[in-house]
Amino acid sequence: MSTLAPSAPTGAVIRTEFKLFRREPGALFWIMVFPTALFLLLGSIPTFREVGEAIPGIRLVDAYVPIVVLTAMLMAGLQAMPPVITGYRERGILRRMSTTPVRPGTVLGAQMALHGTAALVSAVLSLTVGRLVYDVALPRQGFGYVLALALAICASLALGALLSALARTQKAANAVGAAAFFPMMFSAGLWMPVQTMPDILARVVELLPFGAAAQVLGEAAAGDWPSWSHLGVLALWTVVLTAAAARWFRWE
Repeated sequence: MSTLAPSAPTGAVIRTEFKLFRREPGALFWIMVFPTALFLLLGSIPTFREVGEAIPGIRLVDAYVPIVVLTAMLMAGLQAMPPVITGYRERGILRRMSTTPVRPGTVLGAQMALHGTAALVSAVLSLTVGRLVYDVALPRQGFGYVLALALAICASLALGALLSALARTQKAANAVGAAAFFPMMFSAGLWMPVQTMPDILARVVELLPFGAAAQVLGEAAAGDWPSWSHLGVLALWTVVLTAAAARWFRWE
């Protein structure tokens, strides 16, 4: 019986957070609907459906699939999750939880699991819409794509967990999340796909989590095994950010 006891608080936290998460239509929209809507908007531009000179042999609509997938992750990690946890801190909910068997990792883990699942559903939705509407090929290296997708989700949520740990108020979390969102989206290739960046800029971007994520998702989609160096970058960022979040998390 004692081996099962630690799982009881975790299960209770996850069930409660799931019920609350379902009642947040704004978060669900921005994570699960907005990226696909953005994809449909971009794909409706005729030049996006044509093979251009910027990326030889690839349509822009194909190149933007990993970017749209990463948009959902960043929405989850930087825009949706931190305000929830910092809101708990502001209202004293975390302080009350600190008197129970629940640990900081349980709270962060529950939020990361819920927002990660939402990002994963969004990725599947974007891939499905791309295939049905714009004839975008499904990832040719399936296992490699799943691995890259999982690491990218972990990295984005680890960044969100660190922001949640450091921000003391919802306003601060929203401000920092918004400030970080656009540089991260640039590194993911929203304004300029990584493949079209100058060599020096591309090398710098590929050392960032979402630049590396865009590369491995693109490689797996094309049928190649994701670069181990880029996978390593994602794994390293995930470990470092998660450790920092756990280290600096405060109940109040």
